[in-house]
Amino acid sequence: MPELPEVQTVRQGLNKLVKRSKIKSVEVLYPKMINIPAEDFEKKLAGKEIIQIDRRGKYLLFRLSDDLTLVSHLRMEGKYEVQPEGTERPKHTNVVFHLTDGRELRYKDTRMFGKMTLVKNEDVYKLSGLNKIGPEPTEQDLKFDYMKEIMHKSHRKIKGFLLDQSKIAGLGNIYCDEVLWLSKINPEQLTNELSDDEIRRLRANIIKEIAAAIKGHGTTVHSYSNAYGEAGQFQNQLHAYGRKDEKCECCGTTMEKIKVAQRGTTFCPKCQKLHGDLSD
Repeated sequence: MPELPEVQTVRQGLNKLVKRSKIKSVEVLYPKMINIPAEDFEKKLAGKEIIQIDRRGKYLLFRLSDDLTLVSHLRMEGKYEVQPEGTERPKHTNVVFHLTDGRELRYKDTRMFGKMTLVKNEDVYKLSGLNKIGPEPTEQDLKFDYMKEIMHKSHRKIKGFLLDQSKIAGLGNIYCDEVLWLSKINPEQLTNELSDDEIRRLRANIIKEIAAAIKGHGTTVHSYSNAYGEAGQFQNQLHAYGRKDEKCECCGTTMEKIKVAQRGTTFCPKCQKLHGDLSD
């Protein structure tokens, strides 16, 4: 599933490709992907200008004229591409935005899990998934005091906590494994047992790792590509995710894979040891 760095990379590409473009018409080829009847969706978008594309967590926000926003969630394998009008469309093209300049903005999704929701700007943060989303993983938004307070209230395994978008926005399976390895924190460690130093280290690594992944245009796993059809490169810099049975880059111990919060989780049993309640 695309995570925050991948969605941010798609956003950046789309802004370069279709920002300030005008929609001539829309074809909905898979109506179940849309929150309103396809005919209404097509009618409401015809003639609208794409002012810009924003992002919140893993959601793309197409800001349109007339105070409308199209909220797009890529889910497992959603992709956007821009091609000249009339060129062959790939299989599983679900929605086509015909632009007035003779191009098509196409959304394709082999699993067809992606969702598009057209709403008024004022209703964007009333939508499920966006109404309780946590702070962005940036120096400005993700504060130590906030992390300490919610972690000590949670009493959850840290891996599951980090996957919870209502706590911190945008972290998925790949980057959770990475930041926990970098921070030397066991994925099953309870949040209320983390010391201040561990929380500070984790916060710093979350911010640094997400920024580095965005700079590297995201991580290519399975079939992710950006708006230009290009794969990311950050998978070449992964230290934990996907490295089961390989040697830990820090200590040489064999990396292990377990399941935490229903997700495959790779860690180093030596560098990332569980510890007891630090308040004792």
